[in-house]
Amino acid sequence: MPKRILHGVVVSDKNDKTVVVEVERRYTHPLFKKTVRRTKKYHAHDEQNTCKTGDRIQIIETAPISKNKRWAVHTATA
Repeated sequence: MPKRILHGVVVSDKNDKTVVVEVERRYTHPLFKKTVRRTKKYHAHDEQNTCKTGDRIQIIETAPISKNKRWAVHTATA
């Protein structure tokens, strides 16, 4: 099964080797037919501490790294 890749914006890089990435998804509401925006934050592993707040990056699904981290920064950033 392929690993999922998500695109998002770094909102925090305060932790060591960890970034918080906000991912936005858009979908059409089933009843009102209006486009709805939903955001979710993911903790991602950043081994070299290269990502800074405001960067647009890709994250890829990984095996659990810690209690909250199940994602890692993808090497090919967007």
